[in-house]
Amino acid sequence: MSSTRRVLACMAPEEFGWFLEPAMGGWDASIELVRCEAKPGIDHLIAKLNETGAAVLLTAWSTPKLPADIRSRAPSLRYLCHACGTIRGIVPREAIVDGLLVSNWGSVISRTVAEHTLVHILCCLRRMTEQQLAMHVDRRWSIDVGEKERSLFERRVGMHGFGNVARELVKLLAPFGCSISAFGPFDPDEAFTSRGVSRCTTVEDLYAGSEIIACVAPLTPETRGTVTERLLRLIPEGGAFVNTGRGAVVDEGGLAKVAKEGRLQFGLDVFEKEPLPKESPLRGLPNVSLTAHCAGPTPDRRQDCGRYAIVNIGAFFAGRKVESVIDATRYDLQT
Repeated sequence: MSSTRRVLACMAPEEFGWFLEPAMGGWDASIELVRCEAKPGIDHLIAKLNETGAAVLLTAWSTPKLPADIRSRAPSLRYLCHACGTIRGIVPREAIVDGLLVSNWGSVISRTVAEHTLVHILCCLRRMTEQQLAMHVDRRWSIDVGEKERSLFERRVGMHGFGNVARELVKLLAPFGCSISAFGPFDPDEAFTSRGVSRCTTVEDLYAGSEIIACVAPLTPETRGTVTERLLRLIPEGGAFVNTGRGAVVDEGGLAKVAKEGRLQFGLDVFEKEPLPKESPLRGLPNVSLTAHCAGPTPDRRQDCGRYAIVNIGAFFAGRKVESVIDATRYDLQT
């Protein structure tokens, strides 16, 4: 069967409903879409690829992991379009090296990650974890906690990393009149000046000069473990550190030590080990706001990722550039 303009979507029905159904208005009617349940497993998926001769495989979280020799076992497959983020659980590195084109949701989720970052910032400043423990667990009126609260208006905010999430966060902070600085060694000066952001030349200057740090740095060999206990101690007392980027950028042991002292507030969505172990010293601390790596798209915004995937599929069949391609180098940096 010819692979001309045919896509096999292998995902759970609920994923199809989240990502694709609301976005199907943008689907090119000349491209045939065939659906395949993910649950039966990889042998069923390969059989469907060969039965349909699909050139494109559209995937989500539930898609079974492909074998390293997928190119030889399903010769028609040329492009895997992942509607979600990390592809490590689905695509072996060998398949990419062997020539399989792979893309993911790219930067389309940046605004929802920025939104979640803002939530953590506000939770830290308003002492929401301490408030919730007092009201729900201790069952007491927490007016004493309220006396410790701080406002975000006119605060000094530092961004560790100045990629798409940080740039979306700048927009969300606009109503608060914050003084914003950022550390992004590989970003052009224009990226900072055009957004009214002061550029810090060292990460130490950023931490020492900011009341709130939003860590949205990518994980690279150079950034792994760079947020140390020493760096965190540069944040002024009463300040906050929020991480919605990558857990492994932070030395979690050092962070836990500083957190236990209570001099700073912490908002954490990502961790060195996930799921966060039940015995983690970060659990139960009144100055730590925790979420379970959920800063990405909320269920009602997963359609944004579906639209992005549909645009990429259209570009592939039209011979145009596919965006957010995951090559072997980018694959190695994914978690």
